[in-house]
Amino acid sequence: MTELWLPDADATDALGARLALTRPAQAVVHLHGDLGAGKSTIARALLRALGVQGAIRSPTYTLVERYPLADGGEAWHLDLYRIADPGELEFLGLDGAEVRLWLVEWPERGVGALPAPDLTVELSMRGPGRIARLHPGSPVGDAWAGRVSSGHEVAGDS
Repeated sequence: MTELWLPDADATDALGARLALTRPAQAVVHLHGDLGAGKSTIARALLRALGVQGAIRSPTYTLVERYPLADGGEAWHLDLYRIADPGELEFLGLDGAEVRLWLVEWPERGVGALPAPDLTVELSMRGPGRIARLHPGSPVGDAWAGRVSSGHEVAGDS
């Protein structure tokens, strides 16, 4: 596990950008944290750093937003907060053949219907900032977390 201190919103955005710059060709990220912990902030920063243009909408009501990636395939951003049962996901048509990056908020609500995470990002508030804990879930995630933590201090990245 890698633990990072994110003192402000800029540091949270920088972590999203760092995840984008170091990401593997294909990965699944589960984003955990209370409401307001920064899950959507990380997802937006990551997508923006991957070159997504235009509005990056929250999937709170649509459940899934799809974004084309410059290097091919798509990134899918899911917010499962409003899901009562994992079976509801089958109506979304989540055939992940073209998906290069899954960003899943509230993944515990889709257990059994989602791919296993390569990396879990757990966010928690601490004072004016956040703590981000990166938990690898696969060899791909382990290498990814290593690339993130071996870089410059996250709070100083731009």
